[in-house]
Amino acid sequence: MNFKNITFEIKYRTGIVKINRPDKRNALNRETLDELFTLFSSIQNDNNISVIIITGEGDKAFVAGADISELVKLEADKGKDYALYGQKVFDLIENLGKPVIAAVNGFALGGGCELALACHIRIASSNARFSQPEINLGVIPGYGGTQRLTRLVNSGRAAEIILTGDMINAEEAYKIGLVNKVYPPDELMIKAVELADKICSKGQTAVRASVKAIVAASENFRAGGLLYEAELFGECCRTDDFKEGASAFLEKRKPDFKN
Repeated sequence: MNFKNITFEIKYRTGIVKINRPDKRNALNRETLDELFTLFSSIQNDNNISVIIITGEGDKAFVAGADISELVKLEADKGKDYALYGQKVFDLIENLGKPVIAAVNGFALGGGCELALACHIRIASSNARFSQPEINLGVIPGYGGTQRLTRLVNSGRAAEIILTGDMINAEEAYKIGLVNKVYPPDELMIKAVELADKICSKGQTAVRASVKAIVAASENFRAGGLLYEAELFGECCRTDDFKEGASAFLEKRKPDFKN
């Protein structure tokens, strides 16, 4: 398969997915989400692939959020649909039935952080940075961030990250359980492949059953939460504050929210 915004290669039994928009810091636009959905749909039942690694092109960004230039053009009534589609793509990754490892190199912001959260294991380079900065745009995380981050790091810490929009470094992410391990940047992919190889060496029936059971453990917690998040995201997209916040981001100025 040939893609414009992602690359895919197979090493032994591991599929390596790379978001490849370095000029946009690997930001997720609709085309990239479409390509991710197509790719993961095609490998879901491929028995030749046991583990998937997701990373970003270059050493500056894993994924630096959604593409704001695309987001700001949303019509007021399209916000919910926008969120639901991103959730659909990330739900496919989480429910793939195979282990997915996020190798976070550089910035994982907004939708990038949410992409990492949808993976089963997260490892990071020491220069990784995480945040859910949507609050600065007058909107909320819409690709599952309110649900998965709360599940992973506890409600108080998730609230602080989401409500302040502050960025945390790799060491802090490790301390709160957002990532499993932190490595020097030049070792990140080596360690990711080593981890994948170790998982590939196990009985794959048990590996897949384990992944499904682990995901199922959180389903009751998340039931209805993603839909509610999308509805609230859509409501935010109807406001003047959102248009102001997104425009201010693109114009590199401080937003003037009217609330």
